[in-house]
Amino acid sequence: MRNLLFIPLFALLCTQLLAQKTPLRRADSFFGLHFDFHANTGDSLVGKTLTEGMIDSLLSAVKPDFIQVDSKGHPGVVSYPSKVTNGTMVKSFAKDPLALFRQVTQKHGVALYVHYSGVWDDAALRKHPEWAAVDATGKASTQKTSVHSPYVDELLIPQLKEIADYGVDGVWVDGDCWATVLDYGTQALEKFKRNTGIKTVPKAKTDPDYPAFMYFARESFKSYVGRYTDELHRYKPGFQVASNWAFSSFMPEPVELNVDFMSGDLAPMNGVNSALFEARVLAAQSRHYNKPWDLMSWSFNTQWGTSNHCAKTALNLSQEAAEVIAMGGAFQCYFTQNRDASIRVQQVKTMAELAKFVRARQPFTQGARAIPQVALLYSLASYHKYSSSIYGNGVAEASKAILSALMDAQHAVEVLSEHHLRGNLAKYPLVVIPEWAYLEEDFLQELKTYVYNGGKLLVIGAEACQNFKTELGIEPQGQALKSRFWVMGKGNLGLGNDWIQPVKLLSQVRSLGSYYLQEDSRFPAGSIASMADYGRGKIAGIYGNLGSSYRNFQSPQLRDFLDGIVKQLFPQPLVEVSGSKLVHLTVNELNGKLTINLVNAGGNYNSDKVSTYDELPALRNLTLKIRSSQKPLRIIQQPEQRPLAFSYERGIVTVKVPEVGIHSILVVSK
Repeated sequence: MRNLLFIPLFALLCTQLLAQKTPLRRADSFFGLHFDFHANTGDSLVGKTLTEGMIDSLLSAVKPDFIQVDSKGHPGVVSYPSKVTNGTMVKSFAKDPLALFRQVTQKHGVALYVHYSGVWDDAALRKHPEWAAVDATGKASTQKTSVHSPYVDELLIPQLKEIADYGVDGVWVDGDCWATVLDYGTQALEKFKRNTGIKTVPKAKTDPDYPAFMYFARESFKSYVGRYTDELHRYKPGFQVASNWAFSSFMPEPVELNVDFMSGDLAPMNGVNSALFEARVLAAQSRHYNKPWDLMSWSFNTQWGTSNHCAKTALNLSQEAAEVIAMGGAFQCYFTQNRDASIRVQQVKTMAELAKFVRARQPFTQGARAIPQVALLYSLASYHKYSSSIYGNGVAEASKAILSALMDAQHAVEVLSEHHLRGNLAKYPLVVIPEWAYLEEDFLQELKTYVYNGGKLLVIGAEACQNFKTELGIEPQGQALKSRFWVMGKGNLGLGNDWIQPVKLLSQVRSLGSYYLQEDSRFPAGSIASMADYGRGKIAGIYGNLGSSYRNFQSPQLRDFLDGIVKQLFPQPLVEVSGSKLVHLTVNELNGKLTINLVNAGGNYNSDKVSTYDELPALRNLTLKIRSSQKPLRIIQQPEQRPLAFSYERGIVTVKVPEVGIHSILVVSK
């Protein structure tokens, strides 16, 4: 009798196992959730109110491809029962939250990753102060470990192996590249001297060997990440690893490590503009090195150093998601866990609304690739020369702001570094250099050759233009000055407040506008921009820094001034939009079709007085002109599934879009 019962029960079990969804790899994932609470030693009865039903309800309502949960935050305290002797655990457990998350996610076929703080580990340094990075004065850090210390082998790798044994799919290592500091500890200095032959260690930025020390620090960090990544792959080949912000705008270097995916968490404030820039940097790296990527929005707004967390609405988060997925990437959203690792159930409604928005657009965005239009340079050479941190993106502020100005003027822009553009410049109708003062000689010559052979180049910035003064046909007049100045955009003066370089225009050079040192258009002080022919191409220069002014003022006059120059260099883009200045444009190729992303960029996301908003006026009656060698078969607005009427004449498709709520994609079939 037992055998007869066993057969149908066994068959039922097999059926259930076969029906169980296999978790997606990160390369195939599109939408996820991130949870953490940065456990500390005072947390007790962890897991007490976390239940199987709570996790089950979450996964049933939201249906993410993956979730990431707390395992160790910056305090260095693990929130699961660990046997690694060098580690530090919470005060007590009511249950093992990691085991419960794994059990329920496995049932749903949802991938599970952990949030684990890397370089930043307070508890490890209380136990092992000898693992600390040391500053130039000899003071040991109480937060940042040395990448040369035994920390990686004696704590980080053992704990991550332990986590992998839970059947967890991978790790998102936080507090890594951006937390790394210059290390003057004994081990670091011995390696530096041995590797370089430099005997006197540089301590000030003015020391001649300081760049060599920065290079050593960056290479040391990459060696540390490579060590734990490769060791975890050897231990569990399917275990997937990402170091937060590695190979992003914080670390815009060639992808030389075997990380499985690239990821980062957007700034909680001004998330839309943050997403604009970060998505374009990671999209370029992804295309060039065939690595999947995603970006994470914070579900709440806050100001650093405060505990004023204001929950964002699903609408607000959907805007940020739209900027990410419009570039072909995946998206995740960060929600904090309670101190006992449980989920804040009232937030599930927001998660589900966000999931619905993203999933509706997945078929028309996932894996899309940008069609070359405007290339905005993120110069790795200038980054290495001027960045004050080992890895950070403060040096890119001007580039971020100029990207926003270009996007606000409805230009389709990619952000690319030298390693993306070398040998590929000719693919881009227009290249923009946004205030990068230093370029390596070989790349500088390649840019000049690109223009000579027919390319179009726009150089922005008082100092950046000095690299092209011969090609621009200008003679600098005296020293650059830092001053308030005004430029003309569509008949109105817009304020700038930064460096400006007076120049004399030589013959055959056409002025593109004046600058004014007083707010009166009767009194121009000199040329602010000009354009010259160079070979078969054209080169234009703007002799003042615009980035900080647009970031601070976001004046439409500055936007229109820049837009007017771009249109003279690139008068026939693939797609033109009219009807609103509150639309961001991305033009992609997906499955052989042209996909045009229109993102509603309205809303007060750039105000430090507004934490979130729940209403966004729709954009209405937009007109698009699309250049095409043949008449399309159809144009469908997705995900609305709305066929759009269009006309075709002399290579121009004209189509009207009646309404864009937050984000629509026009799918053009030929």
